[in-house]
Amino acid sequence: QLHLVESGGGSVQAGGSLRLSCAASGDILMNYCGGWFRQAPGKEREGVAVNYPDGRGTLYAESVKGRFTVSRDNAKNTLYLQMNSLKSEDTAMYYCAAFGDRCAATLADPPESRGYWGQGTHVTVSS
Repeated sequence: QLHLVESGGGSVQAGGSLRLSCAASGDILMNYCGGWFRQAPGKEREGVAVNYPDGRGTLYAESVKGRFTVSRDNAKNTLYLQMNSLKSEDTAMYYCAAFGDRCAATLADPPESRGYWGQGTHVTVSS
């Protein structure tokens, strides 16, 4: 059973940066697809980025390409999301999640009913 805890959210001005962390326990995160998702008030949850467990890289939503970067520290069993050039439309609750398979599909259609999810960390970007 994988347990995920996000941290690093906060308030920042447009153009600023934040780094979110997702610390895993209970299992080895590197064996899973690691993903970041977000949900703004009144909107559906959307995929931000999904990182393959086998070194094949990361898929990013078009809205964050070139600004956000996912990385892992396997020694710390942690997934990160570096967010640069933040915009007001990036304001949302950010969740990390881990899945055993179908990595790519989770980006387009976040499966809230499967996988392992953290409790979320809030990001507010003011313009």
